[in-house]
Amino acid sequence: MSATSTSHVRAISTEARRHSHSNASPRAVRASASSRSSPDAVRDELDRCFALVERLGRGVVYLGSARVKESHSHYVHARSLAKEIAHTLDCTTWSGGGAGMMDAATRGALDANKPVGGIMIDLEAGQRKGTKPSRTHPYLPAESYLCARFFSARKHGLVDAATRATKRDRTAFVALPGGVGTLDEIFEILALVQLKRLDTAHEVPFLFMNYDGCYAGLLDFLKRDLASYGAVTTEELEDLFVACDTNEDALAYLKKFYNL
Repeated sequence: MSATSTSHVRAISTEARRHSHSNASPRAVRASASSRSSPDAVRDELDRCFALVERLGRGVVYLGSARVKESHSHYVHARSLAKEIAHTLDCTTWSGGGAGMMDAATRGALDANKPVGGIMIDLEAGQRKGTKPSRTHPYLPAESYLCARFFSARKHGLVDAATRATKRDRTAFVALPGGVGTLDEIFEILALVQLKRLDTAHEVPFLFMNYDGCYAGLLDFLKRDLASYGAVTTEELEDLFVACDTNEDALAYLKKFYNL
């Protein structure tokens, strides 16, 4: 088919869709709207997330891959980090409540005998398609977590968990090694920080745990490529996050940040 013919077909198709929508009956429009997830359901889930945060307390939110095995050195590092930070900041440890790096953070906090909270999602990345979603955490008590259906509610809840309501709150975001889902969470949070939309007057530290240079390429892209392109300034990036190669670096930074 020629380019002209293809363009003509697209134009006809677009016009047909427009005509179809304009002539749709009110009943058809209502049926289409009702097939979408109810906004009320999202709001209800948000309320549940916020209530969990209020009950367990704000603290450090860990982002990271659900696929990393317990035998991996990054899992071991993350578990140790979560234990030390929980001791140092004396706060609740939060994560997406899943496996991998999230589990490392959870276990680290439990090693420190500190409170833990989790906002799970029905199906994590890496789980086989067709797998029945698990809404139960394998070892946390039911009052320490909830299972979300909506990613938006889950992310809002985790952001709220690290938002300092008062100057006394000791919180942070810690980006452990992760994949696409982790990057989604990272950049949404960084955008909120950049635009000062965390709904707090108190700064919240954001740490990249650059174990074995796992985030080196991303950090170079931000600091070199995007900055040289003019999409962000070096000063903005310095205000957004700090990169730590070791747990010792992260602990030293948080102690200095909170004057401990």
